[in-house]
Amino acid sequence: MEPAAAEMDALLRAAADFASYPGVHCDDTVRQFLEQFPLPKLLGVLQSQADVPGVDETLAACLDKVFSSRYGASLLPNYGEFIQAGLLTNSKIIRQLACKAVLNLLDKAGDSAVALDTFVQHNLYPLLINCLIEGDEEVSAIVLDVLKRLAEIPKGTDIIFPPDGQGSLQLNKVAAQSSSMARIRILSLIAKLFAVSSSTATAIRDSNLLSLFEDEIKDRKDMLKTLSALEVLYELAEHPNSNIFLLKNSLLQHITDVINDSTADSVIRSRASLISGRLLSSADAFMTIDQSCVTNLLLAIDKILGIEESQNTDEIESALEALGLIGATTQGACFLFTDSSNVAKHVVQLSFNRQGRGKQLAALHAFGSICGVDRQEDQMKLGDQAEERLKRLVYTVASDSPKLTPSALLLSVLQQDPDIRIAGYRVISRLVVREWCLREVCSKSEIIRVVTDPKMETTKLGMEARYNCCVAINKALSSSHLLNESSLSELIGKLNDAVRRGPYLSDRKRMEAQPVVDTAERF
Repeated sequence: MEPAAAEMDALLRAAADFASYPGVHCDDTVRQFLEQFPLPKLLGVLQSQADVPGVDETLAACLDKVFSSRYGASLLPNYGEFIQAGLLTNSKIIRQLACKAVLNLLDKAGDSAVALDTFVQHNLYPLLINCLIEGDEEVSAIVLDVLKRLAEIPKGTDIIFPPDGQGSLQLNKVAAQSSSMARIRILSLIAKLFAVSSSTATAIRDSNLLSLFEDEIKDRKDMLKTLSALEVLYELAEHPNSNIFLLKNSLLQHITDVINDSTADSVIRSRASLISGRLLSSADAFMTIDQSCVTNLLLAIDKILGIEESQNTDEIESALEALGLIGATTQGACFLFTDSSNVAKHVVQLSFNRQGRGKQLAALHAFGSICGVDRQEDQMKLGDQAEERLKRLVYTVASDSPKLTPSALLLSVLQQDPDIRIAGYRVISRLVVREWCLREVCSKSEIIRVVTDPKMETTKLGMEARYNCCVAINKALSSSHLLNESSLSELIGKLNDAVRRGPYLSDRKRMEAQPVVDTAERF
């Protein structure tokens, strides 16, 4: 074997061994490896021998291990030209290595100012954007992480959104000239950056980048493209303060248009409903947006929930989940009961309609949220008008059913399968803070028997839900004048005993293990 060939063979064997190590090498190991095989030599071989089968894979894996260490990352500012060339290459393997190297530069190089200087000096931002829109899924995923990390570094946001505004214009321009897949990746980038900080979210809003979501949602000719945009928006709406930024434009109206579009696929309409629920799930939302927009949205959801008009279970369940999110706040719940739509009526009706288990379960959870499951104790009750409508709806639904009374309706829920019962416990535990419902519950001894029976539930979740319901009834009674009614003394005693027992099976005489003595068999 030629000396040069033997040397190359030794280098590749060493690189393969180095790359095969599980986990990250310690700095001393990396330093020793680079003393034997200097970094310029490794990079030179990678660039000159990349077309030799196996060389690029072996050296890329080796260099990735080098740059993943703090010592290796500290060397990256000296190799900005290599990173730049790697981002420009057509080789997927080398481009992926270069993207990872940038991430290590930002994460582990030590001095963020030096890392940012390398970023600017070698003009890496536009190259990364190009990798984002033209690379494969793996490369684009790494780029998303890189740019998110860049935005997390002080002054890193200025590279993406420079004071002169050129950065934001670039993203808009790139999106306008790109394929639908590339535009979705840019939307994913916006979602990633949005979650970094309120200042980054503000920069995105001020750059008018949120309008890109509107553009994608308005054009519903391509179902997959619209659904992809909605999925990214759904992720964006998870951000705690997203409604402050998203509701100050016409986005909610476009979402309402999607829900109203009877020609749209049910998956798209379902996702749009859930997004609307997330956007309106905070008290701030009702201070931010015009109430007429919310009314239009609820009217669109009302059409989905109309029993005659829609039999699509997925759409109905998503619409109910959205209403549960909206009704989780006092402001949202009040709006549902005082708005001109019939959405609150549909929630109550479907909560006690046994024609579709999935719909009933979704309705019960939404009803529980609207009644205050997710609110603080002092915020459970609504305004007088909303409380009166809630009471009237429950009594109307009961009188129109074979059960005739609210107590019979509630008992019917507790007589169904465990999941329905758990949702029923949640509803009852919040409804009983209302005097009229407390009286209804106390009038039905069978309800009290269920919520005080430690053997009723067999799962931890079920036991705790039953017990919490029992505690809620007992607490409501303790502050009610019903406490002094002699006819309820036995019921109050059962509730007190059940509360003392706790949520789990605690019948010691029945549950304690008894020793069993068995004599040995003799032959």
